[in-house]
Amino acid sequence: MTDPMPALPRNLVEAAEREGRMAWLGTIAASVARLARAWSLTVGAPFQPGGQTAWVAPAYTRDGAPRVLKIAWRHWESEQEADGLRVWAGHGAVRLFAAESLGETSAVLLERCRPGTPLAARQEPEQDEVIAGLLPQLWVQPPPGHRFRSLATMCQRWAAELDAQLAGAPGLLDPGLARDGSAMLRALPATADRRVLLATDAHAGNVLESERGYLLIDPKPHADGDPTFDAVQHLLNCEERLQADPGGLAGRMADLLELDAERLRRWLFARCVQEAPNWPPFADIARRIRID
Repeated sequence: MTDPMPALPRNLVEAAEREGRMAWLGTIAASVARLARAWSLTVGAPFQPGGQTAWVAPAYTRDGAPRVLKIAWRHWESEQEADGLRVWAGHGAVRLFAAESLGETSAVLLERCRPGTPLAARQEPEQDEVIAGLLPQLWVQPPPGHRFRSLATMCQRWAAELDAQLAGAPGLLDPGLARDGSAMLRALPATADRRVLLATDAHAGNVLESERGYLLIDPKPHADGDPTFDAVQHLLNCEERLQADPGGLAGRMADLLELDAERLRRWLFARCVQEAPNWPPFADIARRIRID
């Protein structure tokens, strides 16, 4: 039977308290019960410590097939997760079996990865190779009439948020660095020579080992995107190597993915500047890889 009062993952509770989402957190029990009935599921305790925006738990269908139930707070970056998973249809990503959105909540029923070991448990050079094997599987053309937002839309939003943040606290970042990073965020999407559907959040923590090989979970799909952009999130998550040799790390990923190394450095620069107000070490990385 599904527990009518499901446990709450620690990370989800902490994020909800910090970001003022406690009222939404109180709706999870009802959502679990309703979806268990609608999708004929037996739902277990959520995975711990969990993520910051979703309640995720193992589940079984009526005929005993293993699944994962994910109930998430809807936010703009990941709102089209289900649409992306439908397009990819299990190629490089987990399979989607059901989805719904209602108010502040989105829910998906997903393939369960077994053993489910995160790629982050592997050494980072091996992570590079797995990420480089997964991403090209995801770089497809979305179907006609799709509703995906574009990479340019996301980058314009990020640049505007960066500008507003620095206008309110100009001492957070060198003005020249901020100006160049914001400009590059706005300009790079328009100069891509290839445009595809992107995952935008592919890193070792979002890739799990399964019986079908390593698979991406938790994508934040955007269309009309430069494939080079998709390599950057993995680089940002390899903090020690990134700080030690950002140019060398970018060059390695560019080689593995057969991408233009200078363009990858430009994307890495723009993203480091964008993240620097909240993660100050990224400002130094941006200075070291800056390309005029």
